Amino acid sequence: MDEQAAFYEDLGDGRFRATAHTAGPWSEKAQHLGPASALLVRELELCEPVEGTAIRRVSVDVLGPVPVDELTVRAEVLRPGRSVQLISAELAAGGRVCATARAWRMVRGDSSPVAGGQREPLGDPESWPAVPGIEDWDRGYSAAMEWRAGPSTTGHAQMWARQRIPLLASERPSPLQRLFAVVDSSSGLSRRASMSEWSFANTDLTVHLHREPTGEWIGVDAETTLGPDGAGTAASTVYDEQGSTARSAQALLVTPL
Repeated sequence: MDEQAAFYEDLGDGRFRATAHTAGPWSEKAQHLGPASALLVRELELCEPVEGTAIRRVSVDVLGPVPVDELTVRAEVLRPGRSVQLISAELAAGGRVCATARAWRMVRGDSSPVAGGQREPLGDPESWPAVPGIEDWDRGYSAAMEWRAGPSTTGHAQMWARQRIPLLASERPSPLQRLFAVVDSSSGLSRRASMSEWSFANTDLTVHLHREPTGEWIGVDAETTLGPDGAGTAASTVYDEQGSTARSAQALLVTPL
């Protein structure tokens, strides 16, 4: 398979080369955090896996732009345990750490007798109208995703998305990787300002899962709030085709271009 038909080329030994499909809206030389956070999640999933456990929370911190270039990724278990483990991963380029992630991995159990609160399915993604991308951005990451738009107003949007290409040409993305490839877009989808006039880059992304996602389609019901002094937040309920599966939050730095 053509390595360019993926977000990353696997160079071996924890090294990856980002393709042009990872490029974000602010610069063709900097990645969108969707593919980058999905790559971090892949490393978390591969880090000393334990049968009968699942990742329940991931928090990504962005320490600087992630270049469309060669990267290294590594992970370690910070807190081992039988029921709960804390795992950490970092993504670096040119000897500089660009992003870190921490995840709580917890033992699975049967909580079906008390399960509740999950929101009903967002709708059939195949029935929603296809759109070319986010606002007038139709290249890089935006073009590498398939988008289906639902109701939206200023500061609020519903959208389904799925990858047109895999994370790596050599393997199929896990459902959790697919979720992270999409959910960082919540702030762009529910934006309150034009992407050609304002930057509202997020410094972090935190996702809490109440159910493991399934399938290829990931939906978001996203809302952005902007304050008057350069700060903002974006939050979303995250869906697969069965219903809600997680909630996400992002802190935004709002600046004019």
